[in-house]
Order: sequence, then structure tokens, then C-alpha cells
Amino acid sequence: MAGFCVCCSALKPRYKRLVDNIFPANPQDGLVKSNMEKLTFYALSSRPEKLDRIGQYLERKLSTDISRHRNQYVFISMEILDQLLVSCHAHSLNLFVESFLKMVQKLLECGDPKMQIRATQSFVKFANVEEDAPSYHRRYDFFVSKFSSLCHNNHQDVQTCRKLRQAGLKGLQGVVRKTISDDLQVNIWEAVHMDKIVPSLLFNMQESNHGSDGDHGEADTPQEDDDPAHLAEVVFRDLICRASYGNIKSVLSPVLTHLDNHNLWVPNDFAIRLFKIIMFSVQSQYGYLVVQMLLSHVDKNAKSDPRIKTCIVTVLYEAVLISAGNSTGPSVLEVFNNLLRHLRISIDRKSSDEHQRNEEIKFEEVVVNTIGEFANNLPDYQKIEIMMFVLGKFPQFTNEEEIGKMDKQLSFNLLRTLLKVATKYKTVSLSQAFPPEFLHPLLRISLIDDPGMRIIVQEILHTLLDRHGNSFKLKHISLPEDISSLHLTIKTNDRHDLLFMKKSGMQLYWHILENLQLESNKVDNFEAIYCTMCLLGIEVGQDEVIIELVRLALDIQQMTLSSSLPKTHICAIHSLVVAFLNMLGQVTQVNALSLHALRVAENRENEAPYLLPDFAFNRKNRPNSWSELQESDLYPKDTEIKESCLFHQDRLAECLRSAGLDVTRLSTPFSARPNLGYGVVGSGEGGTSVSDVGSINIDFENTDGSPRISKKTDEITVESLKKMLAEDSSAGKAEEERHRREIVHMFRSAPFEEIVARSEAISNHFHSKLNEILEIVSQDRIATEPQTQEIVYPKLFVY
Repeated sequence: MAGFCVCCSALKPRYKRLVDNIFPANPQDGLVKSNMEKLTFYALSSRPEKLDRIGQYLERKLSTDISRHRNQYVFISMEILDQLLVSCHAHSLNLFVESFLKMVQKLLECGDPKMQIRATQSFVKFANVEEDAPSYHRRYDFFVSKFSSLCHNNHQDVQTCRKLRQAGLKGLQGVVRKTISDDLQVNIWEAVHMDKIVPSLLFNMQESNHGSDGDHGEADTPQEDDDPAHLAEVVFRDLICRASYGNIKSVLSPVLTHLDNHNLWVPNDFAIRLFKIIMFSVQSQYGYLVVQMLLSHVDKNAKSDPRIKTCIVTVLYEAVLISAGNSTGPSVLEVFNNLLRHLRISIDRKSSDEHQRNEEIKFEEVVVNTIGEFANNLPDYQKIEIMMFVLGKFPQFTNEEEIGKMDKQLSFNLLRTLLKVATKYKTVSLSQAFPPEFLHPLLRISLIDDPGMRIIVQEILHTLLDRHGNSFKLKHISLPEDISSLHLTIKTNDRHDLLFMKKSGMQLYWHILENLQLESNKVDNFEAIYCTMCLLGIEVGQDEVIIELVRLALDIQQMTLSSSLPKTHICAIHSLVVAFLNMLGQVTQVNALSLHALRVAENRENEAPYLLPDFAFNRKNRPNSWSELQESDLYPKDTEIKESCLFHQDRLAECLRSAGLDVTRLSTPFSARPNLGYGVVGSGEGGTSVSDVGSINIDFENTDGSPRISKKTDEITVESLKKMLAEDSSAGKAEEERHRREIVHMFRSAPFEEIVARSEAISNHFHSKLNEILEIVSQDRIATEPQTQEIVYPKLFVY
């Protein structure tokens, strides 16, 4: 019988005998190395099909050993497979790999943790082997499912659970590496696979306190390598790095779904850490796709709890911080429009629950900050466009009465958004920072009745005017004898800024004057206007601008003397004027002007101390309300101010003339309202009407042939026409004669520059309206004009 067995064994094929010789009699001794070398040499020197037969034979032996629970022989079989795989990878491994994967699958299907861990180790070795020939039929669905289930293992023994999860994570990493590099294999980016892989990685990442900021010492490194959370993060980073343009969404969709299903947005510590990993790992040119998906997720949760929305937008904010210039993507305005729409939705949502409303306010705050951070990643010219875009979201109104009907909360948040964007802009030229389409609506909003909103408008002006960091040093009105203590930065002004002031300075001056006349002003409003005026002097302190600012100060003083403002306002404005003239004289080096301002301040110190900043803007030891302050004894009952405490035009002219300045325009007040042209309050949709700036009509009805000039400031209506017909003709002629004399006096006494400026403003407005009319007429003519046909004449009539 023994001889028969020897005879049968001799009849076995050589590859089988070589395989059998590797297995020792005692499995504890491990495989026989010398015989393993013989098998390897045989596999390398023989034809490729021999390698396939070796694999099939090992597969049968492995199945027999598993069924008989001979685990030691199972491990030996896997070790043989591993060595063959590594040694023979240069040959065609397609058929051999099929047998190999079947054996790995059988081990993974076993309930023994040791078998599963050993199978994973073999699969990882296989994943690291680079194959020359493509495989068209290989599938990894089972391995994705099995390794994902291992990642969620909850074995009672902590160490076993840890090892099984680690095996599952390494197996997923192997699947990803093996499939991504070969387009002919299974598409691992499909949702059916990503919905298993990504949640498995996130499940292990969220169960550890491991941070992603890299602040662990070297002593912790060995422990991190064995930590499933650390390994899961490594695999997740590797997955994100390998994702191309078309695959980013395949990874992010299950990430967002996982955060939703497991309520991981509130609190959002894990979500922030997760998206930081994503933004640091994704290819830089694809960062905007992550931002777009987060924006879409905000849309999806538009009706969700405000805390969830706040956390999502906070994650978006952190992502934008990392993404730098690649966060906005190709559609810039769409991003801002999306965020502004959510801001509007949040404001429109009226909730009686105070806690709910507070959460909405937090959400609005985060949206504003996120918009500002988005704008920070844009070039400067686009920031101006974004600010104009935000201004376009303001409610439209056509007169002062409708301003109070606006949704003030929406306007307030839009202004805060505008300020946030403005802080990210670095002004180089004032003409670029204040295009008319942006400046005029902004100045219009500066006259809104709400004092808090007016302060924000002034802060926007401060941010864009201040190029040298002086605004925070001018926040409080003071009377320094030497401004060197303020450490202001004063540099040479650009000629382009002077051209800007010639074009748009009148609008700024007029709105400053109008702002000071509002009774709802608080201390902060006066100080904000003072800062704006000082910044104009510092940034554009050239000869013409100095004269205009002194004119403005005189007009402010004259307005105060003839107005019915409260005493508190009058004293505050007078103190603002003296502080401003002192500051203007020192920053422009017109020393006579600052000395005169300090001399007037000394007179007030002796005769009217309530007209000085230390008193008018002292916030200590004063009543809380303006009405109580007016009734107190802090202010005199007699509001008449002595001449020695006021500024006079002739004295200021002497100060300016001593510095070599032309004071011709100093006597001309800012009496006319400037032509804003874009979005002026009271202008309807297209700018100021003729009644806003007055109109000068010239005809030739005088008997001597000279032109008769008349100024009409009343808008022509049906009521005005009835009134004109009812009035006595003599009274009308007298009124017309009075107007004529005023216009003639203006042409004789006013400076030539002012006459030219008024004429140009009227001419430009007239031409713009004329062009609009001609365009409408031409369009109507084209629409109504019948089709013309060519008339063919007989040759007899052709000469």
C-alpha cells in the first residue's frame, strides 16, 4: 500500500509536487524555504499557464484546510501566494490573480478575526503590485463592501476591534489605489462605492480626538500609525488628492449626507475639521467646487433650523479662508447673489420665538462675514463691482417719506455687508474706488433717517478714503495744539484725486451738510462726519480742496446759526467746525488757519465753553437722553453766540491768502443741490429732475434783442399751470423780473468756474434726457414704420 501511494505521488504533475513539498509535516515550523525557492524558479521559467495552475491548486488546498480548520496550513498557503505574487509580478498575472482574490475572499468570509486580518494583509500586498496588462473582467464590489463593514466592527475585545477596523481601512486604501490607476477596471467613483467608502472613513475619523493641525509630538507618531482615526484620515486625504474635476462631487455628496444623517452640523467642530482636510487635500484649481457644493447645501437647508444653517455657513467661511483666490469660481456674482438671498430669507422670516430670532441673527452675522471673506479673494476691480451689486439689492424708494417704510433690518445688514467688502478693498485712486454708479447711491443712503445706518455709511467712506491708516486716529473729535501726538500718516496727494474732487467733491460736501442738519444725529454721527471731513483734507489736501473744505465749514456754521436744531446739536456742530479747521490747517500746513482756530477756541473757553469738543462730546456725567440734556443746566438758556466765538469769512480769507491760496471761491456758498445723476433721493429712477438743480432758460424776448434769462425752480404740474393762469400778469412780470436780476447778478459776481460747472451740469443733464427721448422715438418709429419695397421703374424713365 505504501508503495502504491509513492507511485501515485510520482504521477502528480511537477507543479503539484513542488507545492506539496513546501508544506512541512509540522505546521509550526512554517514553510520550507528551499522548496519555496524551487517553486518560484519553476513558476518564473515555465510558461504563464503553469502559474495559473499553481494558483488553482493552492486554492483547492486552502479551501480544504479552511473547512478542516487547519489554520496554520491556511497561513502557509497565503504566504506562498504572497511570495509568488511579489516574485512573478512581471509576468502576466491576470489568471493567477483571479485565484488569489478568490482565496482572499474566502478568508474574509470567515468569522475568525485572524483570518480576516491575514486576508487584508495579502490584499494590500496585491494592491501595491503594478500590473502591465489591463484587466477587463475583475470586480471589487465584494471587497469594498467587506472592508467597509470591517471599518464599522464593534468586537467586544478592544484590541481586536481596533485591529479589524485598521484592516478594513487598509483594505479600502488598497482598493482605491488599485482601481484609480486603471481606467479599464471598475469605476470606484460611482455612488454605489463612494456611499460605502466615505461613511466608513468618516465613522472612524469622528470617533477620535486626533487633530488635523499637526501639533502632535514625535513621541506620538508610533501610536498614531496604529490609530484607526489617523489611518482613516490618511486614506481620506489620499482619496481627495486623487479626485479629478468630475469626481469631486462623488466624494463630497456622501460627506454632506453623512453629516446630515448623523446630526454632525451642530456643533460643527468635526465638520470644520473635516472640510479643512478637504480644502488642504483637494487640488487647488478644484477648490471652488467644494465651495459651490456647500452653497448648494445651504440652499437645501434654507428652511432648516437656523443653527444648522449657521454651522454650514461657518464651515463655508472656513473653507473660503483656506481656498484663497480659487474659492469663488467662474460665477462670482452667483455666489454673492446666493448668500444675499439667504440673508434676505432670514430677515423676512418673522419668528415670535426670541431664541429662534437670536439664532437667525447669528446666521445673518455669519453670512455677512462669509461675503466679506469671499470678496477678499477677488481682485480689487471686482470688489467695487460687488459693492455696486450689493447696493442694487437695497429697496427702491423715490422720496423721503418712503425711506421709513423700508425694511430697515435688511438695509442694515446690506450696509454691514457693504462695509465688510469695503474693508477688503485697498484704495489706490479715489476715482476707481468711487465710480459714480457706486458713490451716488451710497450718498443717497447716507440721508436715511436711521442714525445707525448713517454711521455705517460714513464708516464705508472712511474705509475707502483712508489709504494710510488714519481713520482710527480720528474717531473722536479733539482740539490738539500739535497733531504730531496723533501720529498721522500724511503723504503727497495724487493729481488724479484732485480731478476726482473737482468732479464729485460737490456731492460729498452737500451730503455732509445735509447729514449735519438731521435731528436724529447722535454723538457717533457727528464724530463719524468729522472723521470723513478730516480724511478728505488728509488724502486730497491740495489748494482747491482746502478752499472747498473751508467753504464747507463756513456753510456748516451758517446753517447752525439759522437752523432750529436742538441746543445739543448746535453746540456739537460748532465744536466740530473748530476742531476740523484746526485739523485742516495742520495737516495741510496752513499754520495761520490752525492758529486762528485755536484762538477762536480760546475765546470759547472763556465765553462759551459749551461750544468746545471737551464739553459737547463728553460722554461722562451727562443725562442719557437728548431731551434731558437740553433741559439741564449744562447748556445756557440764551443760544445767541458772540462774534468772537465764531469764524468769519474775511478772517479765514486772510489766513488762506497768507499761505498763497486763491480765496475767490470762498465767498460762494453751497446753495444749490448737486446733480447726482444716479439714484438721487427724489429722482425716481433716472437721476435728478430739472427741479432739483434749477433750470436756466434763455430766450430773446427783450425789445433790445438782449437775451432774457429766467430761473425756474418749480416743477411744472397741472396745479402750477392753473395757478399761473389765475395770477395777475403784473405780479408774474415782477416775479420774472426778480428772477432775471438774480441770474444777472449771479453771472456778474459769481466766479467763472462756478458758472461753467452749473452750465455743464445742466447741459449734461439736458443731453442725457434728449438722448433718451431720441432713442425711444427711434425705437417706436422702427416698430411702427411699414416695410418699404423697392420700386422698379421702366427703362424709359431711367436717364
